[in-house]
Amino acid sequence: MARKAQTGRRFNILVIGQHGRLQYEALLFMASLRAFSPTFAGRVIVAEPQPGPLWRCETRISGDVRAALEEMGAEIVPFDSAHFGQDYPHGNKIEGLSTLPEGEPFVFFDTDTLFTGDIANVQFDFSRPAASMRRHGTWPEEELYWPGYTKTWKSLYDKFGLDFESSLDLTQPDEYWGRYLYFNAGWFYGADPAAFRAQFLDYALAIRDDRPEELVLQPLDPWLDQVALPLVIHALGGGRPGPELDGLDGDVTCHYRMLPLLYARESDAVVNALEAVATPNKIKKLLKNYEPFKRMIYQARGKKVRALFDQNDMPPREKQVRNMIKKNGFWMR
Repeated sequence: MARKAQTGRRFNILVIGQHGRLQYEALLFMASLRAFSPTFAGRVIVAEPQPGPLWRCETRISGDVRAALEEMGAEIVPFDSAHFGQDYPHGNKIEGLSTLPEGEPFVFFDTDTLFTGDIANVQFDFSRPAASMRRHGTWPEEELYWPGYTKTWKSLYDKFGLDFESSLDLTQPDEYWGRYLYFNAGWFYGADPAAFRAQFLDYALAIRDDRPEELVLQPLDPWLDQVALPLVIHALGGGRPGPELDGLDGDVTCHYRMLPLLYARESDAVVNALEAVATPNKIKKLLKNYEPFKRMIYQARGKKVRALFDQNDMPPREKQVRNMIKKNGFWMR
């Protein structure tokens, strides 16, 4: 049975899990959830894409990892990829919403998320969906002949009959990317996964298959889910997260994305949390099967990455961080 959050609403947690990197990230996710949110009694559903025509590789979680996830209380629920699959794996987070019980509020997290605090302390208002603001101006991309941020985003709102003006952050200047509703899809939540999925799938497919002419110069891979997500959240009556959600991407969760980046730029608390939950032998034995985790966590490559940087004076751009790690031969993903 799903637990009650402080808002009095029950909610489930969804992540995507499949063979390879994601199954090991899911192990860390579950281990950190159990360590730092010990009173969370809700359902944790690991949506697993099944082999089929849209996948040209093995997708099913391996037996030993499956057993460990289930021992920690995760439910592994299969789903079929009908629209995206291997050519656009980010679509898993759209199609995987089908594994959640209809009508029950949910929170989706990318598997490359680490809990460092208690999820019960986050006061979700599921009637007002939101998503992560830990993002940069990655989309749309500025081009020589493009129409600009306003015309690009407005063309999408017009396509779906949405009010564009009410989505703007008027404290930000015109034609600055931060003025426009844009999220990182590393976490998002809503009141009903069926309604959220229907809207998300409809918008993503419509953008992919029949984009407005203002988007003709814009890449949609890997950005399609993050282009559609703000439109979905706006259509469902949500928007930018308020201060009650500061724990997400704060002192409750960390969307680290890749272990070299975690060691390079996250706080000591995050590094300590990672290494604490990765210590038990049951977890260690499995995580060592994945080379980046083996080297970064257990063979101290992560500590060498961390020593390259002053975490209080990091390079301003992620690309600079990556380049420094690569230059020193420590990059892994």
